[in-house]
Amino acid sequence: MAAHGTIRYWAAAKAAAGAAEEPYREGTLAEALTAARERHAARPEFARVLSNCSFLVDGNPVGTRDHSGIELADGGTVEVLPPFAGG
Repeated sequence: MAAHGTIRYWAAAKAAAGAAEEPYREGTLAEALTAARERHAARPEFARVLSNCSFLVDGNPVGTRDHSGIELADGGTVEVLPPFAGG
């Protein structure tokens, strides 16, 4: 089942996407990220940055779990966090 929510991009992900946030309309994190890659196909840097990001879904870290098993909630939020420099 498809859900509706918001993807928020931070730091390098925000720059690569050219937007701070955008809606998702997919049921899993994998589907939402595939749709985001398709939307930003004209920005090749986006896919590269996305491949190095970590994700929070509704405030919960995804870690190494399979993105196809992460269900998205209606009204939820996906935070896209690129690696941060410094300590």
